[in-house]
Amino acid sequence: MDKCIACGICAEKCPKKVTNAFDAGLAKRKSIYVKYEQAVPLKYAIDENCIYFKKGKCKACEKFCPADAINFEDQPKELTINAGAVLIAPGCSVYDPGTYDTYGYKKSPNIVTGLEFERILAATGPFSGHLVRPSDHKEPQKIAWIQCVGSRDMHPGSQPYCSAVCCTYSIKEAIIAKEHQKGELDTTIFYIDMRTLGKDFERYYNRAKEVGVRFVKSKISTIHPDGDSGNLLISYTDETGRRIEEAFDIVVLSVGFGVSKEALGLAQKLGIELDQYQHALTSSFEPVQTSKPGIFVCGTFESPKDIPQSVIESSASAAVVESMLAESRGSMIRTKSTPKELDVRGEHPRIGVFVCRCGTNIAGFLEVPDVVEYAKTLPNVVFVEDNLFSCSQDTQEQITQVIKEQKLNRVVVAACTPRTHEPLFQETVLNAGINKYLFEMANIRNQCSWVHSNEKDAATEKAIDLVRMAVSKVSLLQPLADPEIIMNQSALVVGGGLSGITAARNLAQQGYLTHLIEKNDALGGQAVNLYETWQGEDVQQNLTRLISDIESDQNINILTNTQVKKVGGFVGNFQTTVENAGKEQVIEHGVAIIATGAVELKPDEYLYGEDPRVLTALELDRKFIDNSLPLNETDSAVFIQCVGSRIKERPYCSKVCCTHSVKSALKLKESKPEMDVFIIYRDMRTYGLREELYREARAKGVVFIRYDFDKGLTVSKDQNGLNVRCTSYVLQREIEIKPDMLVLATAIVAPQENPIAQLFKVPVNEDGFFVEAHVKLQPIDFATKGVFVCGLAHAPKPVDEAVAQGLGAASRAATLLSKDKVLGNAIVSDINAQFCRGCRQCLEACPYQAIDFHEDRILCEVNQAMCTGCGSCAVACPTGAASIFHFDDQQVLTMVEAAFN
Repeated sequence: MDKCIACGICAEKCPKKVTNAFDAGLAKRKSIYVKYEQAVPLKYAIDENCIYFKKGKCKACEKFCPADAINFEDQPKELTINAGAVLIAPGCSVYDPGTYDTYGYKKSPNIVTGLEFERILAATGPFSGHLVRPSDHKEPQKIAWIQCVGSRDMHPGSQPYCSAVCCTYSIKEAIIAKEHQKGELDTTIFYIDMRTLGKDFERYYNRAKEVGVRFVKSKISTIHPDGDSGNLLISYTDETGRRIEEAFDIVVLSVGFGVSKEALGLAQKLGIELDQYQHALTSSFEPVQTSKPGIFVCGTFESPKDIPQSVIESSASAAVVESMLAESRGSMIRTKSTPKELDVRGEHPRIGVFVCRCGTNIAGFLEVPDVVEYAKTLPNVVFVEDNLFSCSQDTQEQITQVIKEQKLNRVVVAACTPRTHEPLFQETVLNAGINKYLFEMANIRNQCSWVHSNEKDAATEKAIDLVRMAVSKVSLLQPLADPEIIMNQSALVVGGGLSGITAARNLAQQGYLTHLIEKNDALGGQAVNLYETWQGEDVQQNLTRLISDIESDQNINILTNTQVKKVGGFVGNFQTTVENAGKEQVIEHGVAIIATGAVELKPDEYLYGEDPRVLTALELDRKFIDNSLPLNETDSAVFIQCVGSRIKERPYCSKVCCTHSVKSALKLKESKPEMDVFIIYRDMRTYGLREELYREARAKGVVFIRYDFDKGLTVSKDQNGLNVRCTSYVLQREIEIKPDMLVLATAIVAPQENPIAQLFKVPVNEDGFFVEAHVKLQPIDFATKGVFVCGLAHAPKPVDEAVAQGLGAASRAATLLSKDKVLGNAIVSDINAQFCRGCRQCLEACPYQAIDFHEDRILCEVNQAMCTGCGSCAVACPTGAASIFHFDDQQVLTMVEAAFN
């Protein structure tokens, strides 16, 4: 019980929902509402319905508990595993604010951590998703978030570094909280620096301000109770310097990450080195390699990071393991067997409908029993049941068994989004011997319970409509077969910067022929102009080594001064036409990695281009590299942050600029200690372990000036030199600095025109960076199968993250390259030759060049291996000859008809 961190994972993973360990944790600490009486203490949080105690199996709660707080007291058994490599991902611990209880966390039930607030908001949490105050269950009117609790703090038990995720998760919680209360909730975030530096995170920050989340820059030191009201008083100084005391119903402490004792114990057993903060020691050019050969690390044990970067690193770790064990590839493989598919063609439809409660995510906002009873009345439906969690392993097994016992030949699952769960349920019907395309989902969570959370009757009625529509369609579905595609086991990497080089090198180490295309005459990309990484590694030395490695690798075909002119084909069989020295050649490859990079903005402000004393950050780095900085003429320097970033035209943070400027400022101080160095900034975003550089710079005399962005900043010059004027946030007055050198931390920008995006049919966002398939779950993949992205082409990032994503892209590509054949898409277009009149409107509409015109027969034909099933041809066809398998006119129109019945 004492180990419990109140994460609630056991409650979510329990297939029978007999565990409520989170409530037990809160109950022990604060004696607040507990849904199940048996939840205290933890060993009694598992009741008599537990299938482990009944049948001696499961133990899901023990398996998934990240804190090792659940133990069924089995006799420990030693197990020896012989492995060629070890990958460790022990995660992190969450800071306990009771350790240094300056905020009274242990004294008030209305002071909660960010993780506890997540559980309060969750439908499976202690209050079933209702936002209420823990002490009295009243709906709060005002909630405050306090940032950097346990992070950026030199007190014993706290961490001096930034935990990198807290600002963004607090913004998310504030927005969701306001949505719970329909915008009537007052939400305030007290912060030191707002560090929304991930891809599109700055947009999220701007959105929060638009919906009324209040941001107050102030370091909060204490919280006082407001008598017996349960309210909490926070004293702070506002932007005008006024001292204010304000009462809140709930205060959320945005706690950071630490290293767990278990992770430290594992590191000690494995004999790997740790850094000064007890994280696994790695380098920028080998970001997942520990100090011990053959042992690799990913996730928050390497350093604090968010979900997308953790997923990227997991793929990066897999990549280095794959290259290390390349000679053993194909051995010790376990192949999953599936039952022989039953031929149900010609049989009368026997439909089973499974309605998911999703805990209370669905059942709490619509009447699931009403949906179940209605489904029983629908034509061809022979079996209906509701499930607590349809996606849980035991329910999956149960559905498979029901399909067999009831001889079902069509299945409808009414649950959450098919985007994440359709493959899971398709596998379930496959395991029962049914073709996976004889399955349909009704999304009654996203489209009903979530969007109509305050309209239970309407949500129920809509769920009934969606189930009726799904049943009508599934009755008409026919079995389909995914086509097999022979895999060309070679890769094309477009872009010879650091990330592209890393990807090509790893693929070659795995044994795959890799073509590396670079449009310029030399490899290296933006790294050619970088002096040092944030950890102090020599970029030029490491870059030279990497280029030398790939130039001598027989598995890598390097083509510089080369442009991509045309892309054809599909996963497993791409044909890319490139041009070099006026000559074209076609490269055949199975996968493609886009690593086309980005560039440093050349600004048209602050006298850049008009005065040689005004430089960009990379131009200063070049002077460091060439040792050409005129130190004798430079007694003062000013860095201006966010030049071209975080503005209306580019509402994103370029992520690297703050750390880069601090690192450069330290270099100037090292070269000439008496030099006056100033950094003018909006928010200092030295995230993660980079916080140490910020602390070191201040200790060595670098002056940091937060300026009022709304009042602007000007740069001028006269006979005496440069003049920089801005309004200090702290002094609330205008200041002037006369530097000998001005360095502009300019934005990282994507190209204005991107032919690669058009050629590979992959999307870019408003800022010109490529859009991944899923920001968290698939941060390297595109929706187009067989094409991947890495490096600055994806988003601004530092060297270590660019290298990690390059490795990750290689790993994702290898999941396809390692196969002789891959399965294509069965949901593709088909053109009925009897109705086609050869007008070629479908050919013009197809964005994937998947349609051919046969002049001899005067008709069009679909290359189904290239088709993605987008449906453009079916819309354009005037005769109805073109249609999409699984979405033909009859199947779609029967859903429309069902919707209005």
